[in-house]
Amino acid sequence: MVKELELKTIKAHINPHFIFNSLNSIRALVDENPERARRAITELSTILRSSMQADKSESAPLERELSIVKDYLALENMRFEDRLRIEYLVDDETLVLPVPPMMLQTLVENAIKHGISKQIHGGVVRIKSNVRNSFHELSVENTGYLNGYASSGGFGLSSTTNRLTLLYGNKAKFEIRQAEPNLVEAKVLIPLEADH
Repeated sequence: MVKELELKTIKAHINPHFIFNSLNSIRALVDENPERARRAITELSTILRSSMQADKSESAPLERELSIVKDYLALENMRFEDRLRIEYLVDDETLVLPVPPMMLQTLVENAIKHGISKQIHGGVVRIKSNVRNSFHELSVENTGYLNGYASSGGFGLSSTTNRLTLLYGNKAKFEIRQAEPNLVEAKVLIPLEADH
């Protein structure tokens, strides 16, 4: 019961946080390009519908989570235009694997907020998913620098760690690191046969 309550509390925090950031993206478009702003509002309503459905379960297939992320990135693409490049390196066999709802979206949101938005020329957000050593490896890479953000425990990072611990105990892992001089990687390892 406590576990269920904690999961619900964490989920309740994620969605308002996500809505707030999305509304800021749309606000940036209103004066500049009203037609794009209208399209962005349609995009946001699709995302909100998806996130409301996601709230009802502890896990969802990666394929569904990817579709939410694609809607979110379409919204952010309107704001960043050529400054945001998106790459997907997703192994098809991982599309059916269960992941915590909205977790991937949170990691992508952090990649944009703390990475791409701080780069004058923008950069890349790369989503990778594969199976290795009995784990589902799911990672989000972005152009940028950690600059102490990981140690400061930003909201998205602490909620990701908490959710993984609640769902998988100490079997799942989450790390964020400076993978290359100008590339940050946030990686989640989910055990393939997890005891819930």
